[in-house]
Amino acid sequence: MESLNALLQGMGLMHLGAGQAIMLLVSLLLLWLAIAKKFEPLLLLPIGFGGLLSNIPEAGMALTALESLLAHHDAGQLAVIAAKLNCAPDVHAIKEALALALPSVQGQMENLAVDMGYTPGVLALFYKVAIGSGVAPLVIFMGVGAMTDFGPLLANPRTLLLGAAAQFGIFATVLGALTLNYFGLISFTLPQAAAIGIIGGADGPTAIYLSGKLAPELLGAIAVAAYSYMALVPLIQPPIMKALTSETERKIRMVQLRTVSKREKILFPVVLLMLVALLLPDAAPLLGMFCFGNLMRESGVVERLSDTVQNGLINIVTIFLGLSVGAKLVADKFLQPQTLGILLLGVIAFGIGTAAGVLMAKLLNLCSKNKINPLIGSAGVSAVPMAARVSNKVGLESDPQNFLLMHAMGPNVAGVIGSAIAAGVMLKYVLAM
Repeated sequence: MESLNALLQGMGLMHLGAGQAIMLLVSLLLLWLAIAKKFEPLLLLPIGFGGLLSNIPEAGMALTALESLLAHHDAGQLAVIAAKLNCAPDVHAIKEALALALPSVQGQMENLAVDMGYTPGVLALFYKVAIGSGVAPLVIFMGVGAMTDFGPLLANPRTLLLGAAAQFGIFATVLGALTLNYFGLISFTLPQAAAIGIIGGADGPTAIYLSGKLAPELLGAIAVAAYSYMALVPLIQPPIMKALTSETERKIRMVQLRTVSKREKILFPVVLLMLVALLLPDAAPLLGMFCFGNLMRESGVVERLSDTVQNGLINIVTIFLGLSVGAKLVADKFLQPQTLGILLLGVIAFGIGTAAGVLMAKLLNLCSKNKINPLIGSAGVSAVPMAARVSNKVGLESDPQNFLLMHAMGPNVAGVIGSAIAAGVMLKYVLAM
């Protein structure tokens, strides 16, 4: 009987809490969206599966060594940790002290837990290497750069302003999060507000990179919101685009794009990086990897490297990035009022970014002889190439012969640059406070 009782107590099902059960359902929902609805499957599938692994009771796959120690509830070990942190020897007090401790102190406590015989779970290790270090989003950005053609942007430089205008959604969302905090509706710190705001850029890797630096506790919710709303761009954007434009404006036919020389394409990523990085060094990691990937593509002398970055490397890193994000889909971090605020602010950010891009195009038309179809302004959010396809689709509904796809790729690519610069601005000024 004792062995049977021990067997039953060892079953994960006996330790399944309500929060874990809810998160298992959330993870299954993400898998369903990825497989059945094809919503950003390359990320939502590994994120959803990582969420399943993270919420298996007693498995501890997403726990660090220190979190495993706290879950074990050994009084002697808790007393040692509490003495180091000068707090009461109970789990709640230790967690509060750790939240206020410097990263160096947190690292010391993690090492102490390892010395006591605890080991981090595999997903926790993935997170530390892929996101904690910031490597995975940067490698993804390198791959995106290798797949990007700056030709439409160089052929019509005005579209850079459309990409810049669409970033207004990012900063408006930061203000929105701080407003919710000011009125006591949902509590957000400034770093958390900045991390949430980047959802408005419709750039998943940038959102993960910035939240990993500023608000790792919100990473799961921010990543899920960012990629879910990127998949919903065809539903979110068209009503806003149609509400802000007339039928006549949607029928505007743009001048054929000029041919961009190879020399221009080679020089652009180098000049872009030098200009931005010298003015805003905090944007250099993201923009540097993006420009390096693009230079490999356009130079034509490292086709093997370019092909590897575009395919094998980005695919491998995407797997570990998704599983690492899934490690943050645990009940105590995800099932918070903040998650609801993130989901709400995320969709508002997309809407504001879309509207700002369209309105900027209309503003440019007031002082320009060559008219811009305002529909391409919505492509300023950096969901590449989905936002450009939406602009093209809405344009074809008004004029079946008006193909806007290549025109829309200009602001779409500009949006990627804009979101990287916005992330650099956030890092510089938020971390300095």
